[in-house]
Order: sequence, then structure tokens, then C-alpha cells
Amino acid sequence: MSRASEATRKMNELAAQHDVDLSKLPRIIDQSADSITNNVNAINLANCSDERRKVIFKSLIDHLHAFVREVSLTNEEWMTAIQFLTETGKKCTDIRQEFILLSDTLGVSTLVDGINNAKPPGATEATVLGPFFTQDAHEVQNGGSIASEGKGDYLFVEGRVMDTKGNPIPNALINTWETDGHGSYDVQYEVRDAPECRGYLRSAEDGSYSFRAVVPVPYPIPSDGPVGKMLTALGRHVYRPAHLHMMVEAPGFEKLTTAFYFDGDPYITSDAVFGVRTSLIVKPELITDVAKTKARGFGEEKPHAYLKQDFVLATPEEGAAARKKVAQRVN
Repeated sequence: MSRASEATRKMNELAAQHDVDLSKLPRIIDQSADSITNNVNAINLANCSDERRKVIFKSLIDHLHAFVREVSLTNEEWMTAIQFLTETGKKCTDIRQEFILLSDTLGVSTLVDGINNAKPPGATEATVLGPFFTQDAHEVQNGGSIASEGKGDYLFVEGRVMDTKGNPIPNALINTWETDGHGSYDVQYEVRDAPECRGYLRSAEDGSYSFRAVVPVPYPIPSDGPVGKMLTALGRHVYRPAHLHMMVEAPGFEKLTTAFYFDGDPYITSDAVFGVRTSLIVKPELITDVAKTKARGFGEEKPHAYLKQDFVLATPEEGAAARKKVAQRVN
């Protein structure tokens, strides 16, 4: 067998292993700045059977190549971008996701969220998940605490989980997480013996829930990696306004990932990850009434912040209708 025939045989074997029909591939040899986009699309789409994947990849190639042409990207600039993405990947660990941080700071997370998690009027708005959610939070009972002593000033949170018609939703799963009073999440400490300032609980039969947290404070997003360097190069700050993350799930309703932002925070109009919504800005009140603080187990001399906040969940049908309207508006 000739070397050419042997090479062809091996190529066909490899193609068969990867389910590639070589006969469908266009014959492409010479590439140029004028032809490369069409040629890449032709190769990508020739054997792809998934219609949605075809749409996504064609648009990706079209826009990516158009960007390169528009800015006349140099070899050095492209290598800088590749190195940046390489460093971003190296910075990722089991408890730190630098790519999510990159997505957040470029506004992509908020854009994807706005398209895919649109809510009907009256339902609680969604916002970005952020990079600090973990699956190992402790369960707390209604009225219990998600934070140990000394983690910050007391914040008591309560409210109800309801549908858009005002009916209570019992047994809804509520996850919550936040920074401590120093502006750090538990996963940012070198020593993390157990989850702190995070927990999950379930709504009662009347839809009510309550828990003790700590008053969140503004904090810088991780800035010791490539994303932090990017923001510095752009002249941007790395701060997020104080907020309390919440995630609510219940059968028959769409999952809600949201957060509440505290009015008066200096970074509320320039959030580094573009997560603030007007409807999610809250104004906790200071409780100094001894009877109330004592009833909540805070002791007679423990004034605390108080936040009353309801959640209104949408059904899949209500969410789909809201997303359809957003798609019509942004496309």
C-alpha cells in the first residue's frame, strides 16, 4: 500500500471514529482575509446535525471575525488576549471561578440573565448568581442564624414566598449567602472549617420565612487575577455594593436567583458586575425595641437591622411569556 493510500485510510478511520462524513466537507485550500469567515462556517456546518448549534456557531464566527476586522487586531494583541484567557483558566479552582467573574464584569452574565430570566410584572426580579455560591451550606430552621457570632452586625430577615396572585407557597427552598462584616465570603479565607454566612431553609405553610444574617458591606471582587488587571487597565473600580444573595425554588414555579441591595451604598450605581436593579434596592430599618430584640434571641442590648422582604415566584408559563416579550424587544 502506498504512503498516500495509507494516509487516506487512517484519515477515514479517524473521521469514522468522530462521526465525520468527509464527503460532505467542502474542498478548501487557500485562505485569505476575505474568504476565511465563509470557509470556517462551511466547515463547521457541513456535518453538524444540531440546528441550534449551527445558529450559535455561525453567529459566533461571524461576530468574532467581524470584531477582528473592525479593530484590525494585531498578532501581538491577539496573543495578549490568548494569554489573558489562559491566565483566567489557571486562576479557576473548585471554589473560585474566574471565568464567571470575567462574564460578570463584562456584563455578559447580566445580559444572559436578562434574556433568560425575565419575570412578569409583579414577580421578584432576578439578578446575577455571582461566583461565590456553594453547595455545602448548612440547613437552618425558620428564625435560625446563617452566621456565627462575631461575623458582623445583626440583620433579621423575614417575609413570605408567594405566587403572582398572592397565594402562599409552602416548603419553598430558600438559599442565602453573603459576606461577613469584613466584606469577605467564607470561601475567600485561607482556612474554611465550615460554611459561614450562608444557609438554606424552607418556607412555612403560610409561605413565611425568617432568619438571622449579618449586615452585608461593600466589598471588592477578587482583584489578584487577570480580571482585576483588566478592570485596572480600563480605569474601573472593583467594588460591589452591599447585598444579600437569595435563591428560591419551589415545584411548579421558576427558580429565582436574586439579591437585595442596600440603599445608600456608595457603589450602588457603579456595581462592578452590573447586578443592581431598582426593584431590588431595600431600606432596612434599625430596631432598638428591647422586646423585639429579646424575642428574636438577640439579648436585651442588641439593636439590629431589620429587613422585611417578600418573594413572588412566576410559573413557567408566566416566565415564558415574559421572555418572549424581551426577545422581541432586544432582537
